[in-house]
Amino acid sequence: MAITGGADIGPILGVAKNIIAGDMTSFTQEFYALANYTKAQAENPDNAYDPINVRDTWFSAANYFRKADNYLHGNWSEPLVNSLWAEQTAAFDKGIAALPIPGERVRIPATKGNFTVDAIWYAASDNKNAKLPTLVIGNGFDAAQEDSYHNYVAPALARGWNCITYEGPGQPTVRRDQNLGFIPEWELVVTPVVDYLFREKLHVIDTDRLALVGNSLGSYLASRAAAFEHRFSALVLIDGMWDYFPSYANAIPAELLGMFEAGNFTEFDQTIFESRESGKLSTIAGWGLDQGLWAYYTHSPSDLFTKVKQYRIQDFVDKIKIPVFVGDGEYDSLYPGQPQQVKDALGEKATLHHFNGVAGYHCQTAAGQELARAMFAWLNKTLSNA
Repeated sequence: MAITGGADIGPILGVAKNIIAGDMTSFTQEFYALANYTKAQAENPDNAYDPINVRDTWFSAANYFRKADNYLHGNWSEPLVNSLWAEQTAAFDKGIAALPIPGERVRIPATKGNFTVDAIWYAASDNKNAKLPTLVIGNGFDAAQEDSYHNYVAPALARGWNCITYEGPGQPTVRRDQNLGFIPEWELVVTPVVDYLFREKLHVIDTDRLALVGNSLGSYLASRAAAFEHRFSALVLIDGMWDYFPSYANAIPAELLGMFEAGNFTEFDQTIFESRESGKLSTIAGWGLDQGLWAYYTHSPSDLFTKVKQYRIQDFVDKIKIPVFVGDGEYDSLYPGQPQQVKDALGEKATLHHFNGVAGYHCQTAAGQELARAMFAWLNKTLSNA
């Protein structure tokens, strides 16, 4: 995020130095302090002499408030879960207001299902008659659409692409404001977004160059949407996911998984909670449990695991008819080998791109320039004759 005005390296390293290993409270405290310090800088009138100062400082404050929230979801009644989000939203809105063309928050009612999609529209040009290529961008398990600005929107705008980011059930704002957990039928989320574009933005979007992007778990979500929503010209999966369940199954001891597979759900729930409380789960597994229960809106680990089993693209991969960019991180530990499975199932429709070395971690963490280069080169080539 540092390359797109969402953070500074020195303060992040300073926070990392002070965080106590395995202590989620210290993580929150350190990022909360940095967020408030940065907010004070943003509010200082001496710093507000140009829109770049305003934009980048508010974007950084928003990012740090989001990070302070990261490990809080094990306690649904923790007041900071909502107050930090209110802070990040207010800060981010001040950032997008300072863009050359301000971002626009929109709320889009679902046509099927009792929920509203939260979205942000970003225009690449103020020419009201310019039909430009457009990205529809969705995150996954835990990241917010505000994160998508730094990972995808900023490089897209610089290349002349309009963007709309969105959140559906289970994702940060919808989960908080509407008390809704994830649903596997993600076309119910994405189709209303496309409807909005065709209804409200048709004069500025090139409908032959409309691409859908899915990040992390968003790879499944975008794949599912593209299988049933056929107005997209291309699909980008960062990185390719075939089956979500192994990322959970591989994070717990074999005996615990055996309880679940045997249907001993009461024992499974009790044992996994005991393991969580006693510190027997790793930090990442403990966080995954906390976040998963919160995001899927359940207090039962066995119910969470049962829900996660539904997220498999093999159930509908044959319905994806458009070109697909499948990212494959060399060191991605969450979905190892799965991008190749996606490529094999899609055949000639898919391009498998290997991200190696320092760009080879989950969703190309800290390698945003390489991700953008590869992704937009593929989009340009794939849609050049559209």
